Parts: sequence; C-alpha cells; structure tokens
Amino acid sequence: MYFAALLARTEDGWEASDTELDDVETLSDLTDLARDASVDEDTVLLFIEQEDAWFGILRVEGEEDPRIYVSDAAAAARSSYGEILIDELLGGEDDDPADDLDTLDLDGTEDGEPDENDEEDEDSPVIDGETVLTGAVGDREILADLGLPEADLLALETDAMAEIAEALGAAEVLETVR
Repeated sequence: MYFAALLARTEDGWEASDTELDDVETLSDLTDLARDASVDEDTVLLFIEQEDAWFGILRVEGEEDPRIYVSDAAAAARSSYGEILIDELLGGEDDDPADDLDTLDLDGTEDGEPDENDEEDEDSPVIDGETVLTGAVGDREILADLGLPEADLLALETDAMAEIAEALGAAEVLETVR
C-alpha cells in the first residue's frame, strides 16, 4: 500500500494535497504532478511512502531538474514507483551504446575470468539479475535548507512523512490529507 502526498510551498506556508499515482509510469509523470501543484514555481515536495518499508522524496523547483532521495534502495527497487526513482538515481535507462564503454572491464582479465581482487558484496540483494544498492540513495541534503539536516533525514525509519512534515512546519496540513 502506498501513500503519496504533495507539499507545495506558498507565501502563506505549505499547502498539502494527496495524489493518485495510478497513471504514473515515468519520472516525467512524477515531475509533472509536482509541477502542476506548484505556486509561482516555488518548491514542491512529492512524498511516496510504502508501508514503512521505504519512502522517497522528489523535490521540484520551477524548471530545474528534480532532486530525489530514497530511504532504502533495495526495498524501493521491489516497488514500481520506487523503481522509477531508483532508475533515475542510477543513471536512467538510456540505451546509448557509448555508455557501454564505461562498464567494460579493461583491467587485463580474460572474458569470464573473475579478477581475484573483486569480491562479491553479499549484502547487496539481486533483483531481476542485477545487484541493487542497499540503504539510502540520492540527494541526502534534499531538505537541509528547509530545516531537516542530512543526519536527521538518514535517521528516519517509520512514519517518516510525519516527522519530515513536523520539521518543515507542515505537520497540520499534511494531516489533513492523510
């Protein structure tokens, strides 16, 4: 079960609205949702939370590129909305053949022969054949200028949205949409 909410900053404080993610398939869709809630191209935060397993924040300001933070990459990667955010953080799905050059192993080992210095990270889960990062990923200072420093953001676990809203001075408006 997901909960998603938008917090838009205005001259009078924060305005909150819940949002449906049913038609969201891409990061552009999420960004458009946030921009549609913007007042005078001011800051808009889109929160997505999945049953205390993970939460994500998408921050949009005007036409700037969105800033993204995800609390637990491995948990988010198992979710369709989390996967949208994770894909963007890990470089998106650009199929540019020139990007493949960056992933080539040019250390002198033969194809298929493991490098003896390479060790598998046994803590990283494998989802759909790919190793997924664990822990928090993205812009850890996404809310620092709004009153929630990086250390406090990283310490959040359950009921993160309520704690973030409290730090931003938007707890009451968020509760109206919960």
